[in-house]
Parts: sequence; C-alpha cells; structure tokens
Amino acid sequence: MSSAFPRQGLVIVAVMAITYVASHFFRASNVTIGLDLMRDLQIGPGALGALTGAFFFGFSAMQIPCGFFFDRYGPRLTVTAMLLVALSGTTLFVLAPDWPLLLTGRVLMGAGFGVMLIGSMVLISRWFPPDRFSTLASLVLSIGLIGNLLATTPLAWATEQVGWRPLFGMVLGFTAVATLAVWLIVRDAPPDHPFLARKTESAGEMMRGLGEVLRNPQLLFILALNFCNYACTFTVQGLWGGPFLREAHGLSRIESGNVLLAAVVAYQVGMLVFGPLDRKLDTRKWIAFFGTSMIASILAVLALWDAPPLWVAAGAIIAIGFLSASSTMIMTHGRGIFPDRLIGRGMATMNTSVMLGVACMQSLSGFILGLFTPLTDGARPEIAYRTLFGFMVVVLIVALAVYSRSRDVKPSDELKAKFRTLA
Repeated sequence: MSSAFPRQGLVIVAVMAITYVASHFFRASNVTIGLDLMRDLQIGPGALGALTGAFFFGFSAMQIPCGFFFDRYGPRLTVTAMLLVALSGTTLFVLAPDWPLLLTGRVLMGAGFGVMLIGSMVLISRWFPPDRFSTLASLVLSIGLIGNLLATTPLAWATEQVGWRPLFGMVLGFTAVATLAVWLIVRDAPPDHPFLARKTESAGEMMRGLGEVLRNPQLLFILALNFCNYACTFTVQGLWGGPFLREAHGLSRIESGNVLLAAVVAYQVGMLVFGPLDRKLDTRKWIAFFGTSMIASILAVLALWDAPPLWVAAGAIIAIGFLSASSTMIMTHGRGIFPDRLIGRGMATMNTSVMLGVACMQSLSGFILGLFTPLTDGARPEIAYRTLFGFMVVVLIVALAVYSRSRDVKPSDELKAKFRTLA
C-alpha cells in the first residue's frame, strides 16, 4: 500500500466522521429538550423513553442487513442509501404534529444513521493496519461527539430563541450536504485490497457467513458488555441526565445543558485517552473491564447517596462522560475476533447489541421512573432517579461477570499474525 492511500484513507474517514456528527446530535437531543417534548406533546416519562429509544430500535434493526450490504456492496453505496432513509425520517420528525409521527420519524432516523459507525470501522479496517484501528475509531467517535456538544447548551439556547423544529431543520440541511459528500469522496478500499477483487457471495454464502459470526465462541462474552455498557452511560448522557439535574437539583435548562456539555467534552477527551491505550498496554479486554467497573462505581454513588450536593451529581455525570469512551475498546475487542471477509457482518452484529441495549434501557428507564408518583410540581422525586441508577449498577455487574470469561485480543498478536500472512 503506497503512502498516498493512507492520506486518501484519512480524507475518507474524515468525511464519515463529519457526517457522523448529525447522528450524534439527533440521538442525544432529547436529553436537552426532553421536558419540552413532554410539555408540548403532553406525554409522560414512559412515552419520552419510548420516543428516545425508537431511534435505537430503528438503529439496531438495520445493523445485520447493513452488515450484509457492507460485505456485498461496500460502504460507499450502503452508507449513501441509508443516509437517504435518515433524511426522510428527519424530515418527518421536523414536520410531525404529534407523538406517533415523531416516533415514526425517530425510527427512520435511527435506521438510516445506523450505518455510520460500522461503515467507518469497515473503512478503517481496509485502509489502515490493525494496530491503528482503535485510535482511528476513537477519532471518528470524538469528531462525531461534536453532535452531542451541539445537543447540550447550544440546543438549549437555540430552543429558547427559535424553538427546536427550526434548528432541527438546519441540521437536516447539513445532513443532505454530508450525504452528497459521502457519495463523491468515499471509496470502499485501496486499489490493491482483496475486497475489490472478491468473488460476490451468493445469498446462501452470505447467510452461512453470518452463521459463522454467530457461532464464534467468544462472541457472547463480548456481546454481554457491549449490550450493557453504552446502554447505561447513554441513558444518563442522552436521556435522563438533564432532567435529573433540573428536577433533583433545580438547575435551569441552560445550566443543565452546561453540565452535559462538560460531560461531552470529557467524553471526547476520553476517546483520545482510551483510543491508543491498547497499543501502549497491549490489552483490550482489561481496559474495557476497568472503564466499565468505574462507571458502575460512580452510578452506585448516585444510587446510594441521598440528596448529594450538586457538585457530586454534576461531577458524576461528567466522569461518566469520560469513562463512556471505554465502550470503544469493547468494539475494538470484538473486531479482533472476526476475519476481514466477515468484518461487515461481524461489526454489524456487535453494533446491533450496542444499540438494542440502548433502546431497551431507555425504554425501561422511562417505565422505572414512571413507577414513582410525581411531586406537586410534576417533577420526578430524587428516589426515582436513584432507583434507576441502582438498577444500572446491577446490570453492569452482571455484564462484567460474563465478559470476564472472554479471551483478550492483543494488538501485538494481530500484528504478528499479519506479518506471518504477508510472509
């Protein structure tokens, strides 16, 4: 591979990462405007949880089909086509007058944007050596998190100025331009890559490949943590962190947005810190295990501490933001158990578990909070949030117990295997 190809690969990955910003904005926006949606649509926490989780149900539903598309048609065509689905869903969400249509729009948005991360990872796998995967995947996520940044204080301010619908319309326009850029710039693989000379698999061969992915003896151990880690952190960061700060600690929309903004910045810093750690420490499993253990510990503090001071609650949310970056290492661990010919289906299976976990946790979280009688002003009592945090602690402890049985995939072992193949 000549030196020009990695430079071209960086441009391709940058286009994917910039497009990924829209996905993060839409998935995280409800944490800032959630109470506004509940008021405007006259819905309760259960309906808000379902509305937020709908994005991830749509997201997870398309992962396996898109895994087939990636391996058969390549990322360029697959990502462009699915972004058109996302554009249709976003248009419906912006214009929808009621909850059912908003729900439909969120499902289509999730289905369409669901290709962005896996598409980026497939491209990284084909354009760069395996020991650079975690660093570049973390970079993609870090750039994508600009969308989360925009969904905090900027969204809170813009909502007060013009309302959320006009602002969402602006992001819709950005997504349309980004879709065109993907089609014009992205290429599936370098000219000398085996993918371009592949024999197209039949439908039966594609299904047998998926069966090979699902029969991998390490898969279930990794899926357990993959299902639960991001589900818990994003339920805090992307749904209930803002309402918790506003209802339990009396913060305004802007003030809670500032805390969430700091948490997203911490997440971005975490991406840059966690990304290269696997090369430095020559492990992936134990980095993921440590990060998740720390998340569970912080959630336990929020669950057990009755009426903690604001600095503790805000600091916990920011710390969870930083540690959320450990989820990337779980995906990197999972990528290492699949050969290149199965990378699309393998990573799609991994990402299905992530997004299905988020969808289930966010929907269940609304149910848990809905079990508690609101206060006279309509706010949820603090014990409702503490119960939710405690439930997440139990979920993460069980997931860690299962994940501990997985086999580590070290970067040094992957490089040795690649050199043996080249020799």
